[in-house]
Amino acid sequence: MPIVKHSESTAVKALRQTIVFLLVLAGGGYLLITYVPEARSFAAQTGLLDRLGIEITPEASAAPSADRRRGGGPVLVVTEPVAEENLADRITAIGDGRAKRSVTVRSNAVGVITDLSLPEGGKVSAGSVIAMLEDEAEEIALQAAQLQLDNAQTEQSRVARLQNTGAVSEVRLREVELALRRAELALRQAEFDLAQRRITAPITGWVGITDIEVGDRVSAQDVLATLTDRSEILIDFRVPERIVGKLELGQEITVTPLGLRDIELTGEVSTIDSVIDRGSRTLRVRGRVPNPEDLLRAGMAFSVTLSFAGAPLLSVPPLAVQWDSEGAFVWAVQEGVARRVSIEIAQRNSGSVLVRSDGIHPGEAVVTEGVQSLREGAEVRATNRAGSAETDAARRAEDTL
Repeated sequence: MPIVKHSESTAVKALRQTIVFLLVLAGGGYLLITYVPEARSFAAQTGLLDRLGIEITPEASAAPSADRRRGGGPVLVVTEPVAEENLADRITAIGDGRAKRSVTVRSNAVGVITDLSLPEGGKVSAGSVIAMLEDEAEEIALQAAQLQLDNAQTEQSRVARLQNTGAVSEVRLREVELALRRAELALRQAEFDLAQRRITAPITGWVGITDIEVGDRVSAQDVLATLTDRSEILIDFRVPERIVGKLELGQEITVTPLGLRDIELTGEVSTIDSVIDRGSRTLRVRGRVPNPEDLLRAGMAFSVTLSFAGAPLLSVPPLAVQWDSEGAFVWAVQEGVARRVSIEIAQRNSGSVLVRSDGIHPGEAVVTEGVQSLREGAEVRATNRAGSAETDAARRAEDTL
């Protein structure tokens, strides 16, 4: 029994200490919220005042700030004007890049490669000879065809002279003329066969990796190399059908290679498909991006962004947007006093926030610095951002008094 009494006494003592601690903590929190503006502003924005049922009178709320401002002078704030911007409808898609032109070079005939001018990774010009096949038989055939043509021309000239004397019939004259024509065609065929032994580049482009060497025997239509003209990169991507009516040829696009995130390029829409895919409800679009520095390659993946101008909206600085239990708002300076104006955020940009509101208009000032000391109807002394350094110095001087 004595042990039990000792245990109960210890529990009661611990409970009493806990209650005292909680009371002190609650009282300290109440005083902090009541008399410290920063704490009060934080509690109001997070909705803590409403949940705790604490109501701060305007007099109590303004008292500390008034003391700091030497008897209730205007609050020093930094403002910026409300602007107007168009709501941007942005579409971002992933696309695959390919070269402006890509040609697979194939052998024209059967034969052994005797000469090869394909610098792997290098560039060749259109019309230049990139490979030669053995052509001795074709050279012989060309010489034979030339001899046959010379003989046919001689015979045709002789028969023509005789025909003028009446010693040769009209039929004989026609025979030698046909023989001359056949010899001319045979020569052209021999020249063509010889030309087929020389393989030329169809376009100016870059040579890929090849698997052929001098001495290899190739057949007709065997692949020798692939030439790519990557002076421009074509990017195929898809957009949702809801923006089809907004697309235009020549429309600007912003392109970022997924493997080179620090590079941002500008191109244009070059081709718009005519049919929407029924399965995905998207439309195929092709963009064109210049590649003067040869940084891009066919096969790369790209992030493509298209922007469309929307309806005009109010634009405020990001620092002007505040939050409390009722939602987003800004402090507007109207006739020298602060007014809390509710806003609806439509779009966030890097340097501005597009909002909808009936309480502010383009050109009006909104507070970007000094919002912690503001309340509805408080007098303010506003300066623009250029004078914010002077305002900060003045506020620090007042805080020391």
